[in-house]
Amino acid sequence: MIPSAASPVSPMLAKAVDRVPDQDSVEGGLAYEPKWDGFRGIVYVDDGRVELGSRGSKMLTRYFPELVEAIGAQVSGSCVLDGEIILRRPSASGQGERLDWEALSARIHPAASRVAKLASETPASFVAFDLLAVDELDLTGVAFSERRAALVDLAAAFEAPLHLGQTTDDVDLARSWLTEFEGAGLDGVVAKPLAARYEQGKRRMLKVKHHRTADVVAVGYRVHASGQGVGSLLVGLHGDDGMLRNVGGISAFTAKRRLELIDELADLVVRDESGQPVSGETERSRFSSSRDTSFVALEPTRVVEVRYDQMEGDRFRHTVQFERWRPDREATSCTFDQLEIPAAYDLGRLLA
Repeated sequence: MIPSAASPVSPMLAKAVDRVPDQDSVEGGLAYEPKWDGFRGIVYVDDGRVELGSRGSKMLTRYFPELVEAIGAQVSGSCVLDGEIILRRPSASGQGERLDWEALSARIHPAASRVAKLASETPASFVAFDLLAVDELDLTGVAFSERRAALVDLAAAFEAPLHLGQTTDDVDLARSWLTEFEGAGLDGVVAKPLAARYEQGKRRMLKVKHHRTADVVAVGYRVHASGQGVGSLLVGLHGDDGMLRNVGGISAFTAKRRLELIDELADLVVRDESGQPVSGETERSRFSSSRDTSFVALEPTRVVEVRYDQMEGDRFRHTVQFERWRPDREATSCTFDQLEIPAAYDLGRLLA
């Protein structure tokens, strides 16, 4: 069956690996691409009608009218594109552009008036990196090398905000991308088997993301949704003014580990005069407005080493992973200075 908005595509996914793989690690070789940090988007074009689908098959069409208009004007006939919806903004350093995840997230809004305002003020772009169907031809059963060649032909006339994603077969260049493009807000490199067909919902691609460690202070925990054990551990870092700032959380603990953490953190729980645990509440966003954001406060003295990929402003971009307790570290030594700041890179150069 040819993919369409009526039978949405479940995008092919990527499996995490520790390093950018060599060409000969996969039969038929690999194509390497930058890993974009935006919304995975499946574009369905049918004789002028455009629909935008998400990774989970939710339709995003109403949130990005400027993309619908651009795609309708630049893509004729019928096709299905796989790619990434991104948002470009001037970097804080003033050195060109970078991806802006927060501004992109804000584009998902229930009010039509707000959608229209944001489409004008913070327009999105679309980076195409695969072609799944064109006219009456289903391409999901052919090799990626063939799909890529067809995509290059289709995208020859693309103009901003539509872009053709870059690829290379040079593993050394791909490894340089892993560090170089981070300065523009990208979060890794994807390797695609050139001989592979498109397998919906399967992890057939390979991805390499940035992983670093940092020492942070445990400042509180949320009880797991089951009511048993620690669901997530809130962590902080000290700013230049000495104030402790919440920078994110650690989660994905096993059931056994959740219960162990209750015992390990018992002596750190802040209690009121009656001996009851003191609770706090993290700042709500539109994503957490309906969730319980309360937490049990901890004495900010315990240091934990975490693994993280990148920062978004003064917070970890994604949930971080627990590495180990650091009894050898003083909490006051956990500052933002330890975080690696990637060299700036102009996103405009990558999309030119």
